[in-house]
Amino acid sequence: MEGIQVSVEKIGPQSDISIIRVGGYIDTTTSSELERALDSLLKAGVFRVIIDLGNVDYISSAGWGIFISEIKGMRERNGDLKLARMIPDVYEVFELLEFHYILKAFDTVEEAINSFEEEMGISTLKRAEPVDEEDRPEMVSEEPEMEMQSIPQGLDEKIRQLALENVSWGPSRISRELNTEKYGFSRVGTLTVWRYLRKLNLGGRKQREEALGKSH
Repeated sequence: MEGIQVSVEKIGPQSDISIIRVGGYIDTTTSSELERALDSLLKAGVFRVIIDLGNVDYISSAGWGIFISEIKGMRERNGDLKLARMIPDVYEVFELLEFHYILKAFDTVEEAINSFEEEMGISTLKRAEPVDEEDRPEMVSEEPEMEMQSIPQGLDEKIRQLALENVSWGPSRISRELNTEKYGFSRVGTLTVWRYLRKLNLGGRKQREEALGKSH
């Protein structure tokens, strides 16, 4: 079984945005394939790139290095590199290494596209066709994720309640539950839920079970 799968899709009225969809893991043995795909786009004059990491289980320092090394040159050419759909385990490393100060990350590819639209001043842009969306458990609502500072008061308590009542649920499942009538259709993305779970020390099953034990 191959360690990495890479495919490229160009979108936009002038095909000036590209999505690199990656699957598997990115380390020193596999990162060269991703690097070639990115280099090919840059040589073709495409400097607006979205890396879809929804099916990536692990990224080593070699993988992160590819993203960081290209950012400056892309931004100097009015472009950017945006990351989308990181699973919580990958995002945790991303945040731990403080790459969130350098790279922009989004819950969905759609949000990343919207971000490029806003930067380019384009109100309408051909959307990327979804690929096997039913097989992508980390995909959440296509609506833009709320910024943490604009989240309604009391949402942290809802997240706490859901996490303690369903100790096996991950951030994606909690995010979907929050967007139901029972919880007031709170439109919150997976990454925001993950940040709150960490803030509440409820990120893992063991932490939740310990919290339940203290409450009894």
